[in-house]
Amino acid sequence: MGAGASQEARRQERLLREQWEAARRQVRWSGAGGEGERRVLAQLLVLTARGWRLLVGRAGSGDAVLVGPGGVFVVRVDDRAVGDGPRDEGAAGLLAATRVAESAAASLGMSPVAVQPVMVLAGQSLDRALGRIRLLGEQQVGPVLLAQPRRLRAESVRAIADHLERVLPGCEGLVLEQGVAPENGRQTAPDGLFDVDGLREAALEGARRAPIEQWMTFLHPDQVALVRRNWSGPARISGPAGTGKTVVALHRAAHLARRTTGRILYVTFANNLPRVQSTFLRTMAPAVADRVDFRSLHSWAQEFLQERGVPVRLNGDKAETAFSRAWTHVGRESRLAQIDPGHLYWREEIDYVIKGRGLTRFEEYANVVRRRRKAGLHRTQRQSVWELYEEYEARRHERGVHDFNDVLSLALAEASKERGRPPYAAVVVDEVQDLTLVGVRLLHALVGDAPNGLLLVGDGQQTVYPGGFRLTDAGIDIRGDRGQVLRTNYRNSRQILDAALAVVADDAFEDIDGEPTPGRRDVDLTYHDGNVVRVAETTVEAHDRELVGALKALPDGALADTALLCPSKRALGHYQRLLARAEIPVCQLEQYDGNPVDAVKLGTYRRAKGLEFKNVLLPRYDAESAAGTPGTDTARERAELRRSQLFVAMTRARDLLWLGSVADPSER
Repeated sequence: MGAGASQEARRQERLLREQWEAARRQVRWSGAGGEGERRVLAQLLVLTARGWRLLVGRAGSGDAVLVGPGGVFVVRVDDRAVGDGPRDEGAAGLLAATRVAESAAASLGMSPVAVQPVMVLAGQSLDRALGRIRLLGEQQVGPVLLAQPRRLRAESVRAIADHLERVLPGCEGLVLEQGVAPENGRQTAPDGLFDVDGLREAALEGARRAPIEQWMTFLHPDQVALVRRNWSGPARISGPAGTGKTVVALHRAAHLARRTTGRILYVTFANNLPRVQSTFLRTMAPAVADRVDFRSLHSWAQEFLQERGVPVRLNGDKAETAFSRAWTHVGRESRLAQIDPGHLYWREEIDYVIKGRGLTRFEEYANVVRRRRKAGLHRTQRQSVWELYEEYEARRHERGVHDFNDVLSLALAEASKERGRPPYAAVVVDEVQDLTLVGVRLLHALVGDAPNGLLLVGDGQQTVYPGGFRLTDAGIDIRGDRGQVLRTNYRNSRQILDAALAVVADDAFEDIDGEPTPGRRDVDLTYHDGNVVRVAETTVEAHDRELVGALKALPDGALADTALLCPSKRALGHYQRLLARAEIPVCQLEQYDGNPVDAVKLGTYRRAKGLEFKNVLLPRYDAESAAGTPGTDTARERAELRRSQLFVAMTRARDLLWLGSVADPSER
């Protein structure tokens, strides 16, 4: 270390010592309780010289509220603790004070995860959790609070502290005075007061500039209300793309984890989303991250069966072979081939309508409403489907294997047995519209109709798999205020949203609550800077040159928030090779875990569900629009599903939506 650096280090040490002595002198007259409480208060007071704000009860009594870059902390000092834990009444009082601070902060749109209770044990050295409370020793307070992830900018710290000082009963600001004790202990408020509406707008604007970091802290007040709400039974949150459903679901999971002693299950259909969502929650609420299990539905079901001692012989390849041979034997020459000669439609019929709904008798299938299936089937045609199903099941049993639907059915049978205490305090289901009816019944069985037990989040317009169901089919009742619809889009600009809605404008749909909904829905917009770029070329080569050029034209560091999405896995290999030749780094969306990586995220439309990116590029987005036999009901169904998948991909974009096409049909 050079002489200049040594002098600066000594200067900083001297300044800190002076601040500490000034803080000790200041709290002597403050009326703080015992010596331990005064020492802790002095540490908190030193933080005010670093941009933090400290609110204390008048005459120094009661809990302190500390507002800083890491959020809002409600602090109570226990200088009479026995052992390494606080007294019970102290912990209860701290949690009560925290709930008051949460309510005050919620009016600004601050998420509950940003308000944290801290109990300081005077004269001790420790750092551990006691339920929701973080227990710190006296010497750990300053370092731990300074090390918190940054949530708030300086202007937000000031404005939030000013707001809390006005609305919290008996609180007043206290700032470090170098060597001079104020006459009455009352500190003048700093400049930069915001009114409530102004702070909300400033917070949301900050969220748009830095979405991940800021939505950890700020939500719209309506969203905060959903995060904190007490529901008397199962509940559902729906709304168009971009309205923050997943954000609310993540904050809800953290909120429940802080208020219950049991574990929380956060489940979705896609197997890549749990990794990403787990990373986000661990960043925004590290104290409870270990109590929330993020899982894909099928991986969780397999582990659940293993724990119960139920053998599972899942083998997708052998199951697929069993179906192919069943189709060859009883399907290809049947009346089904006249409706659709390809086997895929009939495999989906078995997966999503018969096994996906848990049907075990022909009469059940003969009378079931086949939601979202365009091809009408009369009884004799359904009989042919049932014969194909029975042939498939026989051949599958011969091979001694299960398919994915079997895993869920086995898990449902186990979960339906009465075995004492439920394994989870609450279950949050994201993208619920992608699940089968059996999958929803399984998750419902884990918590039943317990208050705050089951939260279903999703949007029927963003369905990317065939088939459908209603919640009433699963025995789930969300009448009253337990069905909430979000109507404000925080992600997409008008240009991007209009381009996406044009794709699905004519596709009315029935959501899982049974409500008929038009394809073009009205939403309120808060973001206005996004742009749509359309590139139409006559050759694939020219199209790909434009694509590479668009990626290389992005600002430095922008690849970290850029996705290149394709309609199918078949197209991914081509663009993987193209970007490799252009020396553009790639991160497969299948492997993306939510941590920043300076590379283009490459994946399918389906794998992009639940995610958002500043820049989204969709090469040859219309290349499969003419696939299938035109004019048939099954072709119309496939086309509608492709449009839904494209809509999902387009609405992932925040700042740039790049749409590439090859105009010459011979090059398609």
